[in-house]
Amino acid sequence: MRVCNDTDIATEITVVLIDTRNPLNIGSAARALANFGVRDLRLVNPYDVAFREAVSAVGGAPVLQAARVFSTLAEAIADCSLVVGTTAGQRRIPLHPVERLEAGMRRVRGYDGRVAILFGSEKYGLSNEDLSFCHSLIRIPTVPETPSMNLGQAVAVCLYECIRDAEAMPVDAPYLGPDGLIAEQITSMLRETLERSGYTNRITSVSTNEKMRRWVRRLRISRRDAPLLLGVLRQILWKFDQANKS
Repeated sequence: MRVCNDTDIATEITVVLIDTRNPLNIGSAARALANFGVRDLRLVNPYDVAFREAVSAVGGAPVLQAARVFSTLAEAIADCSLVVGTTAGQRRIPLHPVERLEAGMRRVRGYDGRVAILFGSEKYGLSNEDLSFCHSLIRIPTVPETPSMNLGQAVAVCLYECIRDAEAMPVDAPYLGPDGLIAEQITSMLRETLERSGYTNRITSVSTNEKMRRWVRRLRISRRDAPLLLGVLRQILWKFDQANKS
């Protein structure tokens, strides 16, 4: 049983903005982070002009000045062991269950590790590939007529729900998974194993990469078991190499 503290939670949260184009949205998101004591802002492939203009945003300047920019989502979440995506659930059918905000953030409050919360582009949200990196998805319960929120507002609502009543809400956290880098290594080695065995010829419904990535995260492999699984996959691949040499 872990008793949460809002300061501790804030230091373990990473907010990731993907393909953001509007400097006002970047600035308002950064200010929301500052409002709730969250300092780790990461941007994936932001529109360069928008990011440079947003750096001077009032209230969010310290967060923006410390923000890191990445070319891929995999790099941005490499040290995060829980990845939560946000979606309005309108444009595409997600392959993960979508939880209401309060349920999803209850899990974040009880999690003992670095958590990434992903926000997609203003126009399209998270892509299918982005969603494949997520362990779970959350939605803010807006009305169907106007489901999409301004990016800064969405970040603020999520962070508020994440840290509210933290000290009064101890939560069991039985799952502690590998960080994003290890999860991607498992995904890559599993995909290679399946390709070399011929199994992936049977996978036709979605991209092999996305399918494998989602499956690895649904398995909820523990941080302790991840090295064992990597060892098993390495041994299988070594056996393939030996068979090819003979």
